[in-house]
Amino acid sequence: MSALKDTRATVGWRKCALNLEQELEMVESDVKLVAQRPSGFEERVTHYCPGCTHGVAHRLIAEVLEEMGELEHSIGVAPVGCAVFAYNYFAFDFVEAAHGRAPAMATGIKRTLPDRIVFTYQGDGDLASIGMGEIVAAAARGEQITTIFINNTNYGMTGGQMAPTTLPGQVTTSSPQGRDVERQGYPIRTAEMLATLEGAAYVVRRSLHDARNIRLAKKALRTAFEVQRQGLGFSMVELLSTCPTNWGMTPANSRIWLAEHMLPYYPVGDYKVSDAIAFEKQGGN
Repeated sequence: MSALKDTRATVGWRKCALNLEQELEMVESDVKLVAQRPSGFEERVTHYCPGCTHGVAHRLIAEVLEEMGELEHSIGVAPVGCAVFAYNYFAFDFVEAAHGRAPAMATGIKRTLPDRIVFTYQGDGDLASIGMGEIVAAAARGEQITTIFINNTNYGMTGGQMAPTTLPGQVTTSSPQGRDVERQGYPIRTAEMLATLEGAAYVVRRSLHDARNIRLAKKALRTAFEVQRQGLGFSMVELLSTCPTNWGMTPANSRIWLAEHMLPYYPVGDYKVSDAIAFEKQGGN
């Protein structure tokens, strides 16, 4: 009797397992793939803090270059800063530059290999402080490179000190009472400044704090790389980014803080779009 019960139980479990497999097959057949790891990414976990939008910016770059068919022809230049290990995350050629010198290195690479897509990926401490002279000179010369500028209003890697982009009154580890513009000057609006240079062809600012703005950021990156591919001049996309750890807030609150405090001082928009770019967008020959 016991053996008969065991046999019935076994048959019952097999039927359940079979039904489950059939149901899973039906579900899988109805599944539509909407997102996956870009082929321009290595399969590894990044070192960025939870809520940091460096990872979002990385993904957008990988997606755009993949969609353009330029992964095998791209060379990135990593900065000194939070993105110092960017070369570990992208599945294409990357080099490391000295602090602030990414535009100079990118210039040499592009002039030597003019058929490649060459870009720098720099934070505000790297670009707007020690590297300000480099980026201004590259833009003024009209170098055929693209710069992705991450603005999170502080020196992220070294502990959240005040940067050239730190907002008036913003508390950092080196401005514990808030940035005093009478003593420490005003934040630098880099996109607006570089837009005044003749060699700059495309200079815009976008944000990474919500889905809509992330989509707009991706479109801007595509345009910037297209500007380089067409040989139209220097291009830069500034991306407003969150830094929850150094701002001392949760990832969700950091997105709200960006929208309420950074956007009024650093408005998103197109600050320089050369006539040649506008002509290309309209389908001119």
